[in-house]
Amino acid sequence: MLDHIIKTRRSVFPAQYTGEPIPKEDILKIIESARWAPNHRKTEPWRYQILTGKALERLGNFMATSYSQTEGYKKFKLKKLQENPTKASAVILIFMHRDKEESVPEWEEIAAISMSVQNMWLTSHDMRYGAYWSSPKPFADIKDLEGIQVADNEQFLGFFYLGTYPYEEQELPQRKSVEEIATFINE
Repeated sequence: MLDHIIKTRRSVFPAQYTGEPIPKEDILKIIESARWAPNHRKTEPWRYQILTGKALERLGNFMATSYSQTEGYKKFKLKKLQENPTKASAVILIFMHRDKEESVPEWEEIAAISMSVQNMWLTSHDMRYGAYWSSPKPFADIKDLEGIQVADNEQFLGFFYLGTYPYEEQELPQRKSVEEIATFINE
């Protein structure tokens, strides 16, 4: 079962979402799975802020306004930035909360957050919700989005889009064989 969930998980983009809401209890279940990712010295570096309802429209307007102030912006991208959040049922903002002592290297904290997001992604997929991790945009400082609070020791790592969509099993893509990516060393 877990093997099947891992192999069939895919990015599901906002354009594929139906716009139906995801119950808060389901979003909390997804976040709950994130808490159980491995992390060195139990720093639990992940922090999440969940946008739903009118906050999604505010995010879209913020992203579009920020992008429109860049040189050579493209109208089709501006429209996509504005509309994508409103197609989602929720957008989870992903933050790294760096411990003040920096007791582990930063890359380990980012790796822990990546595993935390993978837990959310696998849980979302298992619940038949679509999900997509989008990178932070260099033209927008998320600290400037109304209602968002970012501590000095936090770094924004991206958007985790969640949405309902017409789930269908898909054929697995080609991947390299295990023999191509793994080497046993016996001596």
